[in-house]
Amino acid sequence: MTHSSLKTMNKLPQVTLIFWIMKIAATTLGETAGDLLAQTMNVGYLVSSAILVGLFLVSLVVQLKVRAFHPALYWTVILSTSTAGTTMSDFMNRTAGLGYAKGALVLISLLAVVFVGWRLSGYSFDVQAVATFRGELLYWTAILISNTLGTSLGDFLADSSGLGYSGGALVVTGALALIVLAKYRTGISDTLLFWLAFILTRPLGATVGDFFSKPTAKGGLGYGTVGASLILAAVLAALIVHTTRRLRKAAVPVEEPVMVKV
Repeated sequence: MTHSSLKTMNKLPQVTLIFWIMKIAATTLGETAGDLLAQTMNVGYLVSSAILVGLFLVSLVVQLKVRAFHPALYWTVILSTSTAGTTMSDFMNRTAGLGYAKGALVLISLLAVVFVGWRLSGYSFDVQAVATFRGELLYWTAILISNTLGTSLGDFLADSSGLGYSGGALVVTGALALIVLAKYRTGISDTLLFWLAFILTRPLGATVGDFFSKPTAKGGLGYGTVGASLILAAVLAALIVHTTRRLRKAAVPVEEPVMVKV
């Protein structure tokens, strides 16, 4: 398979600065929306997880069937993994009683299994080269687990470590800054750095989401899960519209000038 055919078949976005901004917005919204369903609406972590995993599977089936990159669809799947990851993590750590540290270790182990299986399958870890059904399925499996893991890590930093929401966000931001520095100053694989950054943006979203929604008495801004979710949904929607317009503009063919013989 040639490089050009890989590029044509790839239904995933280019990894640019706006990609990471949208990833953080989506994962932060996933935190507040997951808490809105499970806590504010009192649905519970188990039932919420079942509902949100169902929504993830529906959106994933559509994503796997399409033949081109659609920003709204792609970020819908990302958002569904974030909301499902939030409630699944909370169910494991709180309802099932694993705790944040043990829950994170379980999820790290699951993610390692996925990456080992991915490696043995022969498909590339490079997200810019994902061009097959099985490769994309591995990609989304890794994303679902990494977003669930990120929730556990974020809650661990914000609660168990004693750093609080702002302190946890600062620690993760510092780690992400080191990854950016490594990208431009070292020879470390870009693919490895991508997955590290992808995992770490989830706990950043978890801590920032809690910072937006939790009451001021607990160190938050006090917007609540409803207010925070509405704000973040508006931000993500605006970014999706912007990305879609740029994509359509880039796809418009440039007409060649017509040479008229005289």
